Amino acid sequence: MIKIVITDDHTVVRAGLRRLLDEVSDFAVVGEASSGEEAIRMARELNPDCMLMDVLMPGMGGLEATRRIMRTCPATKVIGISTHVDGPYPLHMLSAGACGYLSKSCTPQELVSAVRGVTHGQRYVNADVAGNLVVNGLKGRQTPIDELSRRELEVLVMVSSAQSQQEIAQRLSVSPKTVSTYRTRICRKLDVSTDVELVHLALRYGLLEDLH
Repeated sequence: MIKIVITDDHTVVRAGLRRLLDEVSDFAVVGEASSGEEAIRMARELNPDCMLMDVLMPGMGGLEATRRIMRTCPATKVIGISTHVDGPYPLHMLSAGACGYLSKSCTPQELVSAVRGVTHGQRYVNADVAGNLVVNGLKGRQTPIDELSRRELEVLVMVSSAQSQQEIAQRLSVSPKTVSTYRTRICRKLDVSTDVELVHLALRYGLLEDLH
């Protein structure tokens, strides 16, 4: 049996994914997590073969959660799943250690194929995602957001979702001073100076869409 943990902050999404996966005879959904922190705990406690990881969640997002799971539970295969098939998220998820990336609009058959594929040592990237990765790679970086590192992107999303410097520091296990340094770098790269401007940019490029 392939043991699976579903991570998504929306109950209805988790329920839908569980319903699909429960219909597959060699799949066993052993847990559901609603946050990055909970996903890390379940990875350690349940040792799943595969984890479906929502990329954008309140608090610790899928990027940081994936990075930590890969460090402590490298045998668990993570598949990022999101409405974002373009922009920086797919590349950053794969760089963080995910073995796959799916659009939330993928078919049930593709979801099953992805889970089977990654648990057998393969990579699986949704066709739309793969196409965008290739196109973006050929064109080079297209937006100011693409200039951000994975950690800077995480901090931008957290700042834009009204998390305090202390909260961000705690979730990322860094000092408040380090968070302040990241914020300064982000503002410089994006040519803004206030949190309001950061929020406007995050909304413009769809970085907060999954948080609503």
